[in-house]
Amino acid sequence: MAIDHLAPPTGLIADNVVGFARALRAAGIPVGPGAVIDALNALRLIEIGSRADVYATLEAIFVKRHEHALIFEQAFNLFFRAAEDWKHMLDSVPLPDHARKKPPPASRRVQEAMSQPHISEQPQVQERDLKLSVSDREVLQKKDFAQMSAAEIADVTRAIAAMRLPQAQLQTRRFRPDARGLRLDMRRTLRASLRTGGEIIDIRKLGRVEKPAPIVALLDISGSMSEYTRLFLHFLHAITDARKRVSVFLFGTRLTNVTRALRARDPDEALASCSSSVEDWAGGTRIATSLHTFNKLWGRRVLGQGAIVLLISDGLEREADAKLAFEMDRLHRSCRRLIWLNPLLRFGGFEAKAQGIKMMLPHVDEFRPVHNLSSIEELITALSSPLPPHHRSLIRSAA
Repeated sequence: MAIDHLAPPTGLIADNVVGFARALRAAGIPVGPGAVIDALNALRLIEIGSRADVYATLEAIFVKRHEHALIFEQAFNLFFRAAEDWKHMLDSVPLPDHARKKPPPASRRVQEAMSQPHISEQPQVQERDLKLSVSDREVLQKKDFAQMSAAEIADVTRAIAAMRLPQAQLQTRRFRPDARGLRLDMRRTLRASLRTGGEIIDIRKLGRVEKPAPIVALLDISGSMSEYTRLFLHFLHAITDARKRVSVFLFGTRLTNVTRALRARDPDEALASCSSSVEDWAGGTRIATSLHTFNKLWGRRVLGQGAIVLLISDGLEREADAKLAFEMDRLHRSCRRLIWLNPLLRFGGFEAKAQGIKMMLPHVDEFRPVHNLSSIEELITALSSPLPPHHRSLIRSAA
């Protein structure tokens, strides 16, 4: 079916494009009214009966960043396949065989956006519904991740994605020109004196170069941590996007480096890449073996320059022996600060009775709970306030 190039884009075609744009906005792609107008005008210039031409045209207008291409593809297939009047817009469209293929990383988020009953309402109404109210946020702040519904987990995921980690700076051994520095820059001072016949009038100074402290995260993905793993990965993805000096390792019965996978800008794509590269997801726990592998293969590579280590685990080790204490001590001595984040601290009467926890506790600087939004925000505050250089006392934060 051809479209009249002189007629304005109205009717069923315009309704479909506007609804599709709102679906993209709900799925996370920023689509404004200007892009919708451009899309309607562009559809007047192509053969509307060609699915490929329509797809390429809308993609060129709506997709501005590479990481949004995957979301657009899933939204296009799902939206127009489900539309009741799609046959009037595109004739003889071959439906893709989704049943035989593994769902792409962004498919769940796109399906949730399509299933919203108010997808055809005004954009202002949609944006208002997507935001958490003050009372809802207060409840989510204290609610345990393991007790949340699917809708609450989605809200928490959006809240975590919006978090920003302050840049805790560390002084390096390098110097750079600084008017307020404490070290004399003799070379630049003498060079400046040549302009005044050798008289030293302008004294140049040097200051220390500051860089953000590297962060190394060791995340336990055993079966006992399965209710928290995905949200912790969302948190690590959020700080990895803000700070490039972040290294992430997952361990259960073996150690896996997922630093490169988490650098994907889309969180669903990043988490899907992580899960595909890990073979021992939700299995057993061998903390000592995993720490030994990390200390031997990765310690010198990622623990330099005053790194901060986040050990996220419940400490329920299957083989708690002297090897665990040795590897924890080695890790502690190799980093500037070792913070143990344990979901079991959510219980008010928690006591270190497990043998693995007893062996690990003496070798950490801080022992903190991590089971809700409030505990994650407290962690961010702690990471932004550096400890004294030789501070090695154990700090336990209240649950």
